[in-house]
Amino acid sequence: MSEYKEIRTSHSEKGSRGRIKTYISTQLIWLIFGILEALLGLRFIFKLIGANPQNTFAEFLYNVTGFFLVPFANLTPEPSANGLVLEISTLIAMAVYALIGWALERAVYVIFFRPQEGAESRQTVVHHETSYSMDREKEDTRPN
Repeated sequence: MSEYKEIRTSHSEKGSRGRIKTYISTQLIWLIFGILEALLGLRFIFKLIGANPQNTFAEFLYNVTGFFLVPFANLTPEPSANGLVLEISTLIAMAVYALIGWALERAVYVIFFRPQEGAESRQTVVHHETSYSMDREKEDTRPN
C-alpha cells in the first residue's frame, strides 16, 4: 500500500467576467463603426473618381451608404466636373459617425467596466491511498 498527496490549485479574479463582456462590447462597437467608416470612405472615393453607378458593386455601395447619409443630405454643395463628384457631406458624415462610435464605446466602458478587485487562490489537498498486489512469478525448478 502506498499513499500520495495531490495538490489542486484554482485561481479566479473577481469581476473578470464583467470585464470580458465589457471588452467584447467595446470591440463590437469599434467593428460596426469601422465597417461603416470603410463603406463611407469607399463611397467618397467612388464618387471622386467617377465610378460607374450602374456597376453592381457601386450601386450596392451607394444604396447601403445612402441610408446613413440622409441626415447630411444637402448640407453642403457638391462640386462636380465631368462626372467626378466631391461629396463633402460624406466626409462630414464620416467625422460625425467616428465621434458617435467613440462616444458610445467610451460610455459602455465607463458604465460597465469594473476594475480588478483582487484575485482569489485556493488550494485543495487530496490524499489518495492505493493498494496493489504483485503476483510473483514462480521460478521454473524443473531440470532441463
